[in-house]
Amino acid sequence: MRTTPHSATAAAILPLVGGAANVTSVAHCMTRLRLGLADRSLVDEDALRALPAVLGVVDDDTYQIVLGPGTVAKVTPEFKTLVASEAAAARPTAAPTTAEASANATPVTTEAPATTLPTTAGAPATAAPATAETAAAAAEPGGTEAARLAARGAALKAAQRQRHATPVRLLLRRIANIFVPLIPALIGCGVIAGVNGLLLNLGWLPSLTPALAAVASGFMALIAVFVGHHTAKEFGGTPILGGAVAAVIVYAGVAKVTVFGTTLTPGQGGVLGALAAALLGTYVEKWCRTWVPDTLDVLVTPTLTVLLTGLVTLYGLMYAAGAATSAIGTAATWLLSTTGVFAGLILGGLFLPLVMLGLHQALIPLHTTLIEQQGYTVLLPVLAMAGAGQVGAALAVYVRLRHDHSLRTTIRSALPAGLLGVGEPLIYGVSLPLGRPFLTACAGGAAGGAFVGLFSMLGDRIGSTAIGPSGWALFPLLAGSGGLLPSVAIYAGGLLTGYAVGFGATYFFGSFGVVGGVCEAERTDIAAPADPAPPTRTAAPAGTADPHAPNDPEGNRTL
Repeated sequence: MRTTPHSATAAAILPLVGGAANVTSVAHCMTRLRLGLADRSLVDEDALRALPAVLGVVDDDTYQIVLGPGTVAKVTPEFKTLVASEAAAARPTAAPTTAEASANATPVTTEAPATTLPTTAGAPATAAPATAETAAAAAEPGGTEAARLAARGAALKAAQRQRHATPVRLLLRRIANIFVPLIPALIGCGVIAGVNGLLLNLGWLPSLTPALAAVASGFMALIAVFVGHHTAKEFGGTPILGGAVAAVIVYAGVAKVTVFGTTLTPGQGGVLGALAAALLGTYVEKWCRTWVPDTLDVLVTPTLTVLLTGLVTLYGLMYAAGAATSAIGTAATWLLSTTGVFAGLILGGLFLPLVMLGLHQALIPLHTTLIEQQGYTVLLPVLAMAGAGQVGAALAVYVRLRHDHSLRTTIRSALPAGLLGVGEPLIYGVSLPLGRPFLTACAGGAAGGAFVGLFSMLGDRIGSTAIGPSGWALFPLLAGSGGLLPSVAIYAGGLLTGYAVGFGATYFFGSFGVVGGVCEAERTDIAAPADPAPPTRTAAPAGTADPHAPNDPEGNRTL
């Protein structure tokens, strides 16, 4: 079997996360491989971070390995194949008995671990215990110091995950898991819509533009069905039933239904209504299965689920979700047209921390709602300025740390992705480990967001016809109240502002005597000098400068 770079990456990752027996679920988003792990203490995180293809690691509800866009979509199938093949190879092997397991130091890998993570993406993570060997070594008086430290580290990580597993964060992640699989289709349709709009503005290919409009709009017309399908899947229902109840929203026949004296319109409520309908349908389905006899389940449960949920959707959810959707559009327009500079400052400055925590995907429903309602989302160009600040900060680090060849190599490899709006390689590889440059990058994002917000206050609103791309990749998707060229000019001005402020803030205010909280003497990438005999020094005459005093500016290394 031919080995590809992506299969080699998958093969290198698998043993470092504890092998196939430790993997309970595999999924991916735009940039991260998301793994459910039975025992996180089996992960060799230092070796994992050292892999050339790994751009960072996030230990959250799922164990997330940052590989970057494109790469993660190719590594994930290879990783799934490896896990399946190892599991199949281990299946015929008889598991040792309990007595044999207690007599041997090697743990039984065919038994279920003491605590397993849920296989549904976004479900609350259960803190995994340390391995039996580590726990035993830590408990014995003669246990090694390394084992005690490992057990303490595992306990601290488990406690940190437990603190972060708040109901609100877990709900946001589950909502994000519903919309993330839709992003490729949103990107493709958005690019086609942008090209079609350009052709319409130029008056070119009039016979082709209707066909392009149909191709670009087909997915958006039925997006509620896909949202319903993924919602039911995420919350433990039957996916096709979730899609069936959500399809009620986009059915043309709802125009004949009158609610509260108002005639419904197809698509009213949009993705928010579809999400609510599918979630309700999931709970109705689970309720039916608690009392419907097994012999009638296949007939009664689907019927009641679609009937009850469909009626509630028509006579309640569509009306309420429609009002919520209108409110979101009105609020977004008011926010940028009235408080544009301040709103841009806040949104652009806080987006990098959201990316770092993986919570930025919870904004997808808002973007999708705005695209459905207005044709573009006015929030995405503002939020994209955070990536510009990150690029500017990375360039300043590159200039200031002229002698740190390792870091400069990291910046050179991650900068192209950063220019295209994928900020995670620069976040985890450069600014976050250094500390202060992460804050100065946020300052650059805030400045760029304020620039875009200023023009929104002046009446020149810009937006994106799709979600996913950012940075330079967002140019083909731009639209706005003033037309294509003004939208491109405003967005480009925001990027340049973010680059400049991120660079300047990092260059002048990112200097300190430690690197990422590690003193110079503790840096492992700087060779320690030999211990020469102390030089013979003569006392400097009074009132004169000591000629032996260090004056090398690199002695107290910046950043």
